[in-house]
Amino acid sequence: KKSMSWFGFGFNGFGQIVPKRTGGKDEGADKVLSPVVLERSLCTCEGRTSSNPTNKSETSEPEVKVAASWSQIAAIQINGDPHVCISGFISDSHEQHQRLAPESKGCQEALISERYLTLRFADRVECWSLKPSGKSLVWSGVQDVSADTGSTVTLPLVPGGYIASKPPLFRPISSKLCAVSLALGTEHAVLLTSSGSVYSWGSGSHGQLGHGSLVSEDEPRALEALLGVPMKYVAAGGWHSACISAGGDLYVWGWNESGQIGLPSKGLKDQSQRESSTETGELMVDKREDNVFIAIQAFPALVDVPEESEIRKVSCGSRHTASITNSGNLYTWGWGHYGQLGHGSKCSSDEPKVVEYFSNGGMIVEDVVCGPWNTFVSAAPRDHPTS
Repeated sequence: KKSMSWFGFGFNGFGQIVPKRTGGKDEGADKVLSPVVLERSLCTCEGRTSSNPTNKSETSEPEVKVAASWSQIAAIQINGDPHVCISGFISDSHEQHQRLAPESKGCQEALISERYLTLRFADRVECWSLKPSGKSLVWSGVQDVSADTGSTVTLPLVPGGYIASKPPLFRPISSKLCAVSLALGTEHAVLLTSSGSVYSWGSGSHGQLGHGSLVSEDEPRALEALLGVPMKYVAAGGWHSACISAGGDLYVWGWNESGQIGLPSKGLKDQSQRESSTETGELMVDKREDNVFIAIQAFPALVDVPEESEIRKVSCGSRHTASITNSGNLYTWGWGHYGQLGHGSKCSSDEPKVVEYFSNGGMIVEDVVCGPWNTFVSAAPRDHPTS
């Protein structure tokens, strides 16, 4: 019986997708252009728990979630013997490899940034430093198990606030906002409330706050353009943001330098013309006749995904975007230099394109997590019930 598998594609500079050969200088080994199964590179210590023959039903299939930073991925095993395995750049070593994070045993959820590993347990949240000098506990807070919202709120939200990717790690949020999820970009934050409203704050230099200007905001401010349209999901990339309405419509806003908003990008047209003129000696004519290019989209824009289908999930990388439709297809667009769009090439795209590896391979995509320069996807065969 085939089950859910995790796949990775894009930036592999630290062997976080495909382990690199030691000593070998692989040309192009830092780019994975098409999805590959993560299998053993995800968590080699699964064997410790799954080899226990006493209770096969509990250990037959580890449920794994993935979190990604630029140089590492964290695989979180949720059931059985919960723990986190980190792949990619390990600071206390000269080589890239993988290690179990012993401090993570028993955790329910984890997030990883370049410098910190944040772990949520049933009764507490811990933030561990990943410094070369060795890891140390740098922040911890009590998780109130009696609070009725405790089960629905996910990291980086914690009771009373959220965990940022750089100090001060704990930052308060007003309880009046009734936050249910929070997405952190490079310099901005996008928050979803229990009523379906969206708030944003932080740097607005690339229109990533969605308030129609390039002004920064110190405090959470409601996106007026979305008022009256309840949202169910938010995501934040390097300098762009996205959300999904209760009806399955996808809205994206912010920087469009690489087409990551899904609107016509002049940067991409100039690049494709340069590339085609050097290859063929002639300029490629763009099929879009209006020649209207969007560099910065400071208001939420409705993105048209080719398939007539509702959007179920969206994730944003540094300059690329990935979304899953209700029918289980994956669409990607934006910057593709490392293969992070999964189309088998280094091409960027300012139009959502289906990742044929999954749709043609008879797979249904369940989850997508974008690292800054790469993408991680969990998928299962279409004839296999996933729930």
